[in-house]
Amino acid sequence: MSSLLTNSSAMVALQTLKGINGSMAETQNRISTGMRVSDASDNAAYWSIATTMKSDNKALSAVQDALGLGAATVDVAFTAMDKAVEVVDDIKAKLTTAKDGTVDKDKVQADIKQLQEQLQTIASSANFSGENWLQQNKSTDNLNKEIVGSFTRTSDGQVEIQNIDVDTSSIVLVDTNADAAANSGILSQQFGDIDGNNVDPAHFVAGNITVTGSTAGGDLAIQFTDGTTAYEGLEINEIEALVKAHAESTGTDPADGAAVVALITGTGALAADAAAIETKYTELAEDSILTFDVGGLTDSVADKAILNAIYERVDATLQTMTEAATDLGSAKARVDMQKQFASDLSDAIDRGIGQLVDADMNEESTRLKALQTQQQLGIQALSIANNASQNILSLFR
Repeated sequence: MSSLLTNSSAMVALQTLKGINGSMAETQNRISTGMRVSDASDNAAYWSIATTMKSDNKALSAVQDALGLGAATVDVAFTAMDKAVEVVDDIKAKLTTAKDGTVDKDKVQADIKQLQEQLQTIASSANFSGENWLQQNKSTDNLNKEIVGSFTRTSDGQVEIQNIDVDTSSIVLVDTNADAAANSGILSQQFGDIDGNNVDPAHFVAGNITVTGSTAGGDLAIQFTDGTTAYEGLEINEIEALVKAHAESTGTDPADGAAVVALITGTGALAADAAAIETKYTELAEDSILTFDVGGLTDSVADKAILNAIYERVDATLQTMTEAATDLGSAKARVDMQKQFASDLSDAIDRGIGQLVDADMNEESTRLKALQTQQQLGIQALSIANNASQNILSLFR
């Protein structure tokens, strides 16, 4: 039926054209924004997931920044520790030279003093953004350092910040604690009893000294005890060596504990040497790697004992610093590993978000071409439908 009031064909063509125009607007929006889901009206579920993950990824980006700061702090401490190990190794070499009786100990000490000051400089300079792990007050400072390591969201939607803990108690080179007796820095702690008991030879009791073997057999041994427990330490070793040397030089081995006591507490040269060793060790007990002084030492028995004690302590300190550098190296590797993981995880999350909300530009460009063709056909169809009313006029001519 042909009607002047109702043009059904035009109405259908118009609705079709409106739908095509709407689809074109949607496609053009996706092409211009690059997003298939740009707000909740496009796809509420995907938009909600993508929005949450974008927020989490922003937090993860902050974690990466924190890891970068932590990595820099660890790297500064590691670099400084590595250099400090080299300096202590140089000090050990200087002490090896000082053991040569022909070397001027004062000149050796002049070199060692510069190295000691360099150690102080290294420890105080190992600072990054206000953090210095190698120079702290071990009695008051928080030695357990935390580096933000990761950001996670649990299955129930709760967020967690996880930290990488670094215990710096074993790597502090200089303890700023003013109490010298309580100072426990690797370099700043006092020598104390020099790896053992600082015992006055005058206090040795004959019944607590055991003599076995003989210099003739090369197995003479002298053990000093407090009645139950054997004394240990470099000072005890030096006094034992002193008695053995006397036995070898005189060809007379001490028969028992009483004979040893007579040798080291009497009035002879041997007793004087033993007393001198005790005095020297007592003085050395208040020194540290940063303060000891070998200048003025001679080739006397006591001075050789002191030089040997310092050498042993420097070597032990070098081993401790090597272990500390190993701990720092492990922490550095862990932080670098987590930093790389956080970066990779952030990229993976970005890819996941893209799968949910990004538009496929190949698909959208193809759709746009098709819609443009449909639009042209729709316009043509609407034009034909509108011309149908004009055809009615021919019926009345």
